Amino acid sequence: MSNQHPITPPPELVQEWWEQADRYQRSGDNTKTYFDYVATEAAQWGADMELEACCEWLPNVGEMRAMLRAARRPKPPSLKEQALAELAEWENVMDIAPDSPIRRAIEALPDD
Repeated sequence: MSNQHPITPPPELVQEWWEQADRYQRSGDNTKTYFDYVATEAAQWGADMELEACCEWLPNVGEMRAMLRAARRPKPPSLKEQALAELAEWENVMDIAPDSPIRRAIEALPDD
């Protein structure tokens, strides 16, 4: 009988993470150690597996699964959203009109 936890990455995936960590280290970006890289990948993988298990358990009433995924794995703001947020701060400080050419130009950019 195995004492292995039900959310355990397969050995092949762990090996892939070690190989990715090696490439990461060789690229010259040494902000993370091998262990940090693999631990981060494993934690993310485990969290993703848990989220998917929860979504499978949850009835898909009114897109509840999609809402749960969106809440637990939010996308980072796009460059456009970041620029609009920064501009909103400057509009308050500098008394810039809310329909300024800068705002209109940013809003005209495509969403990523």
